[in-house]
Amino acid sequence: MMRKNELMAAFLIALFFPVTYSTAIFITQPVEKAGVKAFENPSEPTNVLLLLVILLVVTLMILLIAKYWKKQFIQFFILGAVALTSLYVFYPLLLVFLNTVLAFNLALILAFALLIFLVRYPEWYVIDLCGFIIAVGATAIFGISLSIPLVIVLLVILAVYDAMAVYRTKHMIDLADSVIDLKLPVLLVIPKRRGYSFLRKKEQLKKKLGEKKERDAFFMGLGDIVMPGILVVSAYRFIPNGLPVAAGITIGILIGFAVLMVFVMKGKPQAGLPFLNSGAILGYIISSFLIFGKLAGIAF
Repeated sequence: MMRKNELMAAFLIALFFPVTYSTAIFITQPVEKAGVKAFENPSEPTNVLLLLVILLVVTLMILLIAKYWKKQFIQFFILGAVALTSLYVFYPLLLVFLNTVLAFNLALILAFALLIFLVRYPEWYVIDLCGFIIAVGATAIFGISLSIPLVIVLLVILAVYDAMAVYRTKHMIDLADSVIDLKLPVLLVIPKRRGYSFLRKKEQLKKKLGEKKERDAFFMGLGDIVMPGILVVSAYRFIPNGLPVAAGITIGILIGFAVLMVFVMKGKPQAGLPFLNSGAILGYIISSFLIFGKLAGIAF
C-alpha cells in the first residue's frame, strides 16, 4: 500500500500531465503562427521513421559517450537542446505582444538565463521547471507536426521499444543514471520526503535498485509525458472542435499513469510508455466515438 508521502509524490507527477498538455494547447496557435514546426507535411509517413531514427541515434550517442568518453559532453549536448527548445517556447509567446526583433531578443535572453540558472543551481525544482518548459515546447511542436494516424503509429512503436529497453536490454536504466548524475532536465524529480536535495544525491539508480533500497524521490523521464501528449495536441489541432477529444486522451493517460504507479510501488523500474501510450490511444478511441461516432481526424 502506498504511504502518504508516496501518494503525494504520485499526485504531483500526475498534475504534470494536464498542466503540460493544457499549456501546450495554449501555445499551439502562437507556435504555429511563428512557423515553428518539426515537419512541413504532418501526414508524410516518413516523418515517423525520421523521428525514430533521431531518437535511436541520440540514445546511442548518450550511452556511448557515458561509457567511453567524458560525460560532460552529454551535458553540453542536452543543455544545447534545452536552450533551443525554451527559445521555441518563449519566442512565439512574446511574438503575440512584441515585434519580431524584440520578441526574438527577449526570448534569447530568457533562454540563456534559464540555462545559466540550470548550470549554476540544478536543484530538483529547477530541473522540474526546465523540464516543464521543454515538455510543453516539444509536445506542442510535435503535436502540430504529426497527424493523428502517424502519432498513433509512433506511440505503438515507442511503447514496444520502451518495454524492451527497460525489461530486456535495460539500457534505459543506464541512460537514466547518466542524466541523473549530470543533473540534466530530461526527467522529473519529485521528492518523497521533506528536505530532499537533488544536488546532494550521489548514489546511482541502478545501484539502489540492486541493493533494493527505497528511493528518496520518484523519477519520470520527460518522454513519458511528451510522447502520449503529442496525441493530445494533434487531436486538438487536426479535429474540428477537438478539445473534448484532447481532454478524453488526457483522462486515458492519467488512468494509464495510475495503473503504472501500482507497479512502480513494488520497487522495480517500469517502462512508462506501454501504460501511458495505451491510455492515450484508448482515450482517443473512446472519446472520439462518444463525441463524433467515429474515429475523428482519420480519413478512410
